Amino acid sequence: MNGNKWNLKETVIAIVLGAAFGFIYLGWVQVWLWSKAIIGPLSMDIVFGVWFVGSAVGAALIRKPGAALGVAMAAVLTELLAGSPSGAIMLLTGLVQGAGSEVPFLAGRYKKFGPVTMMASGACAALFSFVYSWIRFGYGDLAIGLAATMFVLRVASGALLGGLLGWVLVKALEKTGVPRSLGLGAE
Repeated sequence: MNGNKWNLKETVIAIVLGAAFGFIYLGWVQVWLWSKAIIGPLSMDIVFGVWFVGSAVGAALIRKPGAALGVAMAAVLTELLAGSPSGAIMLLTGLVQGAGSEVPFLAGRYKKFGPVTMMASGACAALFSFVYSWIRFGYGDLAIGLAATMFVLRVASGALLGGLLGWVLVKALEKTGVPRSLGLGAE
């Protein structure tokens, strides 16, 4: 890796990761809808963390500023091109979530990619997305207990499904040797 400058290979990998996670995210909507039918409205916050995992994985593999955000945006563009009914507002959603995911890596100067940083990435993406949802969907009108429960569930989901699951995926990829053969990950 040469400093903060991205090369073509890293850009292509970010796009490919984003595209793969974009299809996963689009499919994950179905999991959320099924869980909503069983659990109710809190199900979204329980499963929300999966929508952050691509950003954490991208940051841990590419290890450059903007990787989490870039993968998030590539994922959103893939979802849109694949027919997501959510529309162009998804671009803002991806920007918010990707920016949140980026914060812990930035704080660690893109040198810390262990489980704690990865979980912080998922939790931070959840925090950013919750603030965004608060504004966009008027969460301020909800009962304080419900809003607090939603917040706790979303942050926990972000940490576990977005961050810890991301760390497990990166470790599994590292065992295959693919990241090293591409010049990615730990040096």
